[in-house]
Amino acid sequence: MSRPIFNSVFANHISLFLDFRENGGVKYMYPDFFHLKKLDVFFLQEGLTEISFSRDQAIKWKQRSEDESVATQYDRINITKRFFEYLFIQGFPVVQIKDIKHPKSNFTPHIYTDEEIDKYFRALDSYESGKDRKHKIQLPVLFRIMLCCGTRITETIKILRKDVDLDSGIIRLSETKNSKQRYVVMSDSLLTLMRSFADKTFYALVDNDYIFTSVRQKYISASSVSEIHHKILQYAGIPNKGSGRYGKRVHDWRHTFAVKAFKQMIDSGEDMYVALPILSVYLGHYNIYSTERYLRLTTSMYPYLKEKFEKNLDEIFEK
Repeated sequence: MSRPIFNSVFANHISLFLDFRENGGVKYMYPDFFHLKKLDVFFLQEGLTEISFSRDQAIKWKQRSEDESVATQYDRINITKRFFEYLFIQGFPVVQIKDIKHPKSNFTPHIYTDEEIDKYFRALDSYESGKDRKHKIQLPVLFRIMLCCGTRITETIKILRKDVDLDSGIIRLSETKNSKQRYVVMSDSLLTLMRSFADKTFYALVDNDYIFTSVRQKYISASSVSEIHHKILQYAGIPNKGSGRYGKRVHDWRHTFAVKAFKQMIDSGEDMYVALPILSVYLGHYNIYSTERYLRLTTSMYPYLKEKFEKNLDEIFEK
């Protein structure tokens, strides 16, 4: 998306900061631009006429407003503190903002049972859309990639034709959350389905075309997939409460994959200290701590694993 227009004395430096970060591989989205624009407005309200930022101004900027959630405050400080670090390196007299604690979440993702998975995909395979006839052939593939490969929805909808290797059964994920290109491997059954899907659609695509498209030939949106997901839950007779704010999320398929994959590795005799880093890299996490929640979910669902690795768990979680 296009950048907003910045109007404060910092405007040019904000643009240079964004150029610097994007050249380093960081992809900025609407929330990031929103927070930087809010900072730009703050500079104007403070009447700043030169590139400087005092301790009092830093304290004021760090405070949470009445209509701001703790999570939004965290995101706002997290993105803008990097801008002040950038200015500091450039030699400007700016006070650095200290980190604030990440807001704790009691949210627990839904891990689908084998019975629910069977019911869901039976409903999905028979789903008929009145909006787009392509849904009939592309949605069964799209959702199975998320379940079988643990991909994020934002990664899955942006798979290009050139990213799919039908000979080796490997999919390259180029547009990822942490800008870390990675590869996922399709199972034999998923590869067979992908080849069938390719026979029906790839002939009309060039290498840089998305394989999952809308009626406008753009990649299908994450919001559209989410809307269809909730319809499928209803058709399948799966209760849609008790997970996210709006019910069971599309992202829960990724959690389901992670839990089942981790359990499979442990059941096959893999050491926990080996399995966890492997899963972390495969999922494209920034570090191993981002994968801890999957370990917690796995051991809570399968108590025998918790008993087996109780000592190891204490060490990992530093209890």
